[in-house]
Amino acid sequence: MKHVYTFFTAGMLTVFSLASCRHSSSSATAQQPLVQDSTLQADTANVKGAGHQIKKGAAYGKTAVCCESNIPSRFKLASVNLDEDPLAGPASSGSHKNMVYVKGGDFMMGGDNKQSAPDEFPKHKVILDGFWIDVTEVTNAQFAAFVKATGYKTTAEKKPDWEELKKQVPPGTPEPDKSLLVPASLVFKPTSGAVELTDYSQWWSWEKGADWKHPHGPKSNLKGRENYPVVHISWFDARAYCKWAGKRLPTEAEWEWAARGGLKNNIYPWGNEPISTGKPKANTWEGNFPYRNTLKDHFYNAAPVKSFQANGYGLYDMAGNVWEWCADYYDNRYYQTINKPAGVKDPAGSKVSYDPEEPYAKKRVIRGGSFLCNDSYCSGFRVARRMKSTEDSGMEHLGFRCVQDK
Repeated sequence: MKHVYTFFTAGMLTVFSLASCRHSSSSATAQQPLVQDSTLQADTANVKGAGHQIKKGAAYGKTAVCCESNIPSRFKLASVNLDEDPLAGPASSGSHKNMVYVKGGDFMMGGDNKQSAPDEFPKHKVILDGFWIDVTEVTNAQFAAFVKATGYKTTAEKKPDWEELKKQVPPGTPEPDKSLLVPASLVFKPTSGAVELTDYSQWWSWEKGADWKHPHGPKSNLKGRENYPVVHISWFDARAYCKWAGKRLPTEAEWEWAARGGLKNNIYPWGNEPISTGKPKANTWEGNFPYRNTLKDHFYNAAPVKSFQANGYGLYDMAGNVWEWCADYYDNRYYQTINKPAGVKDPAGSKVSYDPEEPYAKKRVIRGGSFLCNDSYCSGFRVARRMKSTEDSGMEHLGFRCVQDK
């Protein structure tokens, strides 16, 4: 079947009509697109955090990405040499303000239930030292302070470079039209109904001028969103912020340990109760994804940080809201290489990036799920769920938080 090959490059959605963009059979079911919902009736007064007006009779969503984040490369133009780049600014000495200390310990890391994907196995023993971690995802206000102090420009604000991009895509991939090589980012646009879920180009829009300051496109802004998680952030952008703040990105193991909140053997940060039962536990997609959102949690898009109950360590949004970058390269084989009876101490991730579906692209691990995750197709809010994205990619539901050594 012919699919549209899409990749996110310096904020850019490049679309090629190739027989590529398919999910591998070894991956868990991909996140599916939002679509207009003729059954959903909501009015903006009842919906918190809506990026676009939700009109009666239709759900106007914002950010959607396949849960696998199988968007091939963004341009390496975003890569920042933090030792040389003056925009990164001098690293501060760091502060434990708005952080909590997570004691070290050991746990069994990896897949824990029937929804687990192949790359979550084998479950293996990990031993960690203690560390400090941000209570919330980095907010727009916090990132704005970094930009004001340093003059930093994010990947999505830079013009892509085809010479760099083509190093990360299959040989023979045609050059995109020059009109696409502009500072931009991906913004979700709903379809008019159910569509082929392997063709992401049907619901992604390459929006010129979309970036962290304009999360829904050039006509949007951050007014009233100061306490929302910053998005449209590449791995390089997140690393630059952490460096400036005197912190770093968490390893995948640290992230999972923190997300578990002291509940070593449970599926979610709150325990084992399914997300669909009881009161809302996280900002996710309720109802039938991708065509019907019941708005049970009152949020259609991202929510302000601390909108839901914290986990056992006092950390907010370790499930849902926006995906979070980790320091590690993504390698679908990694857990197989560190499965030792005595356990592995402070694993820092694979030395190489490897995704068999897109072997040319360098990918990093992302964790936690987003407001688009649903139990029926993704379960990205499980503490063991591994996802990946190209390190020079950002999107509307991908942010980060920082950690700091003791």
